[in-house]
Amino acid sequence: MSAPETDDRYPTLRCLAPDGTPVGDVEVGLTEEELRALLRWMILARRLDRECMALQRQGELTVYPPFEGQEAAQVGSAAALGPGDMVFPSFRELAAAIVRGVDAVAYLQYHRGTWHGGPYDPVATGFAPICVPVATQLVHAVGWALGAKLDGRDACALAYFGDGAASEGDFHEAANLAAVFRVPAILFCQNNGWAISVPSRAQFAAPIAARAAGYGMPGVRVDGNDVLAVYRATREAVERARAGEGPSLIEALTYRIGPHTTADDPTRYRDEAEVERWRALDPIARYRRFLEGAGVADAGFAAACEAEAEDWVERVRAELVALGPPPATEVFDHVFADPPATLLRQREEALGGA
Repeated sequence: MSAPETDDRYPTLRCLAPDGTPVGDVEVGLTEEELRALLRWMILARRLDRECMALQRQGELTVYPPFEGQEAAQVGSAAALGPGDMVFPSFRELAAAIVRGVDAVAYLQYHRGTWHGGPYDPVATGFAPICVPVATQLVHAVGWALGAKLDGRDACALAYFGDGAASEGDFHEAANLAAVFRVPAILFCQNNGWAISVPSRAQFAAPIAARAAGYGMPGVRVDGNDVLAVYRATREAVERARAGEGPSLIEALTYRIGPHTTADDPTRYRDEAEVERWRALDPIARYRRFLEGAGVADAGFAAACEAEAEDWVERVRAELVALGPPPATEVFDHVFADPPATLLRQREEALGGA
């Protein structure tokens, strides 16, 4: 199997079995309303993810990286953060962005090619711009966390990255810097089994979480399809960071059901039987069964979330496709505070008095 596998030397934190029955302590400090909110976020995120796939196929988005199957990993971790914390995403964290309050249309302008990184406010949302270069967001997060520590802020940074990014030098540089300076940072790996077409087993011989010991920080493996376990692991890392106890490394074992991006054909390197095995571990179905069994939510609540998702996605689509091209002035803006004469001359030649 090319997907993440368990290792007896490194136990995996889990609260819910695949059928939704508790296998660990499910008291994670959330109210019933907050527990229902996790399901709502996951349902909204999956519906938007599928719509984005359709939008790309219809020519409305340039390229899109789907995250179906990873909803629990993103929603559970993002929900554990506070408003003053900062997220540093890669390019697959749309679900986490939604939880952080990022406007979906603004976010998707990056994938539409009308604004690099998306025109939302990173400071107001606590969600940094989309980062495509693999693993560079880890260094950004550690730098932000060091600044927060020096400023005496009660805040932490969380950087999302994949198993492929863990093979980049930036990962090791960020982990070492974070540990040496004991910064309030959380390195959150969504180990979805594949770095494009390279399986996890061809990338590393031991769990990614095991690397934490070498840097002198805690490392935990968590079932990334168990939203409660993800929330618990992240919340503990957040509390540790804010207490001045330094960084943590979390490895969430999950799976991407779809392709790496819409430019990828996973059938060339992945067995469909493997995909079906992971479909049976669906994070939304698992959590929904738990909530219904615990009497926290019923089928009517889930149906209402699905109806809300349909209406919301329809509005997102309409607003997105109505966007015109970016203003031509942006070619010359946002680079120099005091533009040189050569640039001003080029601007005048290209745009006239605009």
